[in-house]
Amino acid sequence: MTTIGELGEDAILALFVPRLPESDATLLGPGDDAAVLSIDGDLVVSSDVLIEGRHFRTDWSTAADIGWRAAMQNLVDIDAMGAVPTALQVTLAAPSDTEVDWVLGFADGLREACEPHGVGVVGGDLSGASEIAISVTVLGETHGLEVVTRGAAAPGDVVAVSGPLGAAVAGFALLTAGVGLDLDAVDLFRRPRPVIGAGLEAALRGATAMMDVSDGLLRDASRIARASDVGIEIESAAVPVHPAAQEAADALGVDPLPWALTGGEDHCLLATFPSGTLLPDGWTVVGDVVDGYQGIRVDGAVPEALGWDHFGA
Repeated sequence: MTTIGELGEDAILALFVPRLPESDATLLGPGDDAAVLSIDGDLVVSSDVLIEGRHFRTDWSTAADIGWRAAMQNLVDIDAMGAVPTALQVTLAAPSDTEVDWVLGFADGLREACEPHGVGVVGGDLSGASEIAISVTVLGETHGLEVVTRGAAAPGDVVAVSGPLGAAVAGFALLTAGVGLDLDAVDLFRRPRPVIGAGLEAALRGATAMMDVSDGLLRDASRIARASDVGIEIESAAVPVHPAAQEAADALGVDPLPWALTGGEDHCLLATFPSGTLLPDGWTVVGDVVDGYQGIRVDGAVPEALGWDHFGA
């Protein structure tokens, strides 16, 4: 198999760029010093990084799976602001002995994730490295709407999630144990499937605060609580457990609820709404915003674990 070191940068880009998705907002795409986009409203920007061995493993996921994940976890960050994702800038650093087919598969995964949402990959960079590292910057537009931040939840609001939780970490548990590799949770770990557009609909319904559940429901709810200077009460019995997480839990003989509470990377949305709001389809109320303290409680008690910490032990 041909490697990227053997082929060279210009030849790789000649194969890579035509496989990338395009956006109607693109006035000038890959190939120049910078891209040019046409936007409607304010510009919304986020970025993320994935490092081989820490955020993904090439023996667990295909190159297309990794491209999908890299795109999807960034698209949902724009959605979590109540905005519309428009374009990605993607930087790929890889060892010179990486196969060209891997790089092209990565591009295919980006396209598969982005095309259904009209999002283009408009540029980026390609570099050598000792391990595969991926950096993505995502751009979005507000279409004249106000963005929804983490900082405006108010006592009396309800707390809701946009979908069932726990599937991604359940897939990770199956892969780690080396069992149940044909179960749905494994596929949902490799390719999370948030509903892009759920955030925009939530914003239109009056969401007061919102974010992507990437590090676990409890940790991310605590971030909204801190940003809004409020308390958040979660009722564990109300938290929707993904059927794939339940299936994986049955295979491993464990309780799936901790996965739904503290497992990340499902990339559903967490939001607060004024009490009495008719929530969008698919959303489930899991708690309330309260005053009197700042932080998170589960069934009235301070939880022992919150979720993923990027710098934790």
